[in-house]
Amino acid sequence: MPILRLLRPTSLAAALLLACAVALPVQATEESRRSEEPSLLERYTNTAQDLILKGLELVGVSYRLGGTDPNAGLDCSGFVQLVFRDSIGMILPRTSREMSQLGDRIDRKELKPGDLVFFNTMRRAFSHVGIYLGEGRFLHAPRPGGEVRVEDMRSSYWVTRYNGARRVVEN
Repeated sequence: MPILRLLRPTSLAAALLLACAVALPVQATEESRRSEEPSLLERYTNTAQDLILKGLELVGVSYRLGGTDPNAGLDCSGFVQLVFRDSIGMILPRTSREMSQLGDRIDRKELKPGDLVFFNTMRRAFSHVGIYLGEGRFLHAPRPGGEVRVEDMRSSYWVTRYNGARRVVEN
């Protein structure tokens, strides 16, 4: 529970929802638990867990164009840059376009938690970036008036705008 004390109230709700969504079903015996498939969170590597937990701490932060400070607001690339820097110490470029040049290109079927996912939201490729969570979901700072949140990449809006993914850390 100590990690929950670090989260802001809006982030706490998001973290609890995610934890409930990915928790293993309660089983009567330890043996039956071992035979169950691991939860989504249990399948994350330590690096991916660090990235995801830092990202979830920022759920509810306001969007601000050009924003790099969670107190004043974050844009999509400012959000991703902050998460990678504060969770694993990796310094990423400032823009989504520059981030799209990093690491290894990943096929949609090979996505893993912690991968960067890119979208065309401004009539140009790689104009938006988020962090893949697993099971078709990603974390991002969406647009003016919005807040950092989790979304489903399988919705028609994101499917038609998907540009690809990059793996910048081994997860």
